[in-house]
Amino acid sequence: MNFASIDQYLSETHSRIPPGAVAVLFVEDLAEVSATVAHHVRIGFSHILLIGRLSVDIRVPEGASITRIGEPVRSRGDAVAILNTLIDRFNGRWLYWGFNSEFLFYPYMESRTITDLTTFMVEERRDHVFGYVLDLYASDLEEAGDGVSHKTAHFDGSGYYGFQRYAEGHALDRQFDIFGGLTWRYEEFVPWDRRRIDRIPLFRAVEGLRMNDDLTLNVPEMNTLSCPWHHNVTAAVASFRVAKSLKRNPGSMFEIESFVWRGSTRFEWTSEQLLELGIIEPGQWF
Repeated sequence: MNFASIDQYLSETHSRIPPGAVAVLFVEDLAEVSATVAHHVRIGFSHILLIGRLSVDIRVPEGASITRIGEPVRSRGDAVAILNTLIDRFNGRWLYWGFNSEFLFYPYMESRTITDLTTFMVEERRDHVFGYVLDLYASDLEEAGDGVSHKTAHFDGSGYYGFQRYAEGHALDRQFDIFGGLTWRYEEFVPWDRRRIDRIPLFRAVEGLRMNDDLTLNVPEMNTLSCPWHHNVTAAVASFRVAKSLKRNPGSMFEIESFVWRGSTRFEWTSEQLLELGIIEPGQWF
C-alpha cells in the first residue's frame, strides 16, 4: 500500500493490516533503508510503516507487509509529530518507532520474536520497554565517509552513565537520564537537549498517549526503567544517526578523523554481546 501523506493514510479508515506489533520506520535519507526494513521484518513485526520520501526503490523481504507513506521527515520533531498522530489509530497495538539505519535489539532476539517479547511484557503488567540508543560508527572513515558501515560497525563498549531525573525540583520515581556514546564524546558538537540516549522505543499505544519533544511519554509510568517490584526487560536501538550527523555537519565533519578510541568494540550484531556487556537486560525473562 502507498499513500502520499500521513493525512491520506489516516483518512483511509478501511485499510487493514495484520494483527501484531507494528514498526514505524522514519526515512531521513538513503542509508541502510533496506537493511533496516529487513531487520525488523526478521524479528517478527507484523507490519512496517515506512514514512518518508524515497527517491529510489528498496528491497522488500518476500511476504513482508509494508505500507509506504510519502510524508517528508526532515527532523526528529517531524517524526514525533507524525508518531503522535498515529497513536490513537493503533490503540491497543504495540508500536516500535525508529529511523532508517537504526536497529532494535532485545534479549534473545535470535530465537524469540517481538510477539514473544510483547506477550511477556503484558504478563508483567508493563506497557513499554525502556531502551537506550547505542551509537554505531564505521571503523574507517576514509572508506565510509558518512560514518555508516554495516560490515565494520563499532560502538563504545564503556563510558555510559546516568542521573536521577527531576521535575520541578522533585526526583521522578524510577526515571533516569542516560548519557554516553558519540553524543558524550563529541558533546561540543551536540546540543544539550540532544545528548540523552534513553528512549522508549517500544510501547503499547493507548488513546491519549503522546510523545513529548524530549522523547518522554506523557504517562510517567511509561518512562520508568523498571517496575517497583523487580527489574524488567530493556532494549537497545543500535543507531548510525549520530555518526551520520557528525560527518555531515560542517562544524564537525572536518574535525573528526576517526570515531574509534580505546573504548571501541566491534559490533557483532547479536543480542548476546549486548547482554554480556550489560547494555540490555532480560529482567525476569529467562
